[in-house]
Amino acid sequence: MEKRESLKPYLLAYPGPLRDRLVAAVLSGEKISTTGLLAEYEAEKEELPPVGDRSALIDSAGREVAVLELTEVRVLPLGEVDMQHVLDEGEGYGSVAEWRAGHEAFWQGEEMREALGDPLFTVNDGTVVVAERFRVVERR
Repeated sequence: MEKRESLKPYLLAYPGPLRDRLVAAVLSGEKISTTGLLAEYEAEKEELPPVGDRSALIDSAGREVAVLELTEVRVLPLGEVDMQHVLDEGEGYGSVAEWRAGHEAFWQGEEMREALGDPLFTVNDGTVVVAERFRVVERR
């Protein structure tokens, strides 16, 4: 039996309904990009992933459901996120403002503030985000 290489996990949101929706959107091909906070990488002392990096998309049950390959990694201020990126996230937002309101609610939520170790964390136009584009290279 062939041994699979161990891939680091690719986690979208937190386990639960939001992660389930995001994973389904990736698997259907609607979601080909995502946005995270640079502050998350810093809090976890993680390097930004390089283009070509492969990781295992994890569902809410902790299962590996697909292998993703990064095709683009951009670091930019939140205020520069454009409509194409919003559409590529595949979450159904009709405008950048709507997308931003949804993401701000998540990033300023209790779970994220706890993960960042900052109970008062807020975002603004200058908050640095990491916009990642990816493709599914294998379904598991």
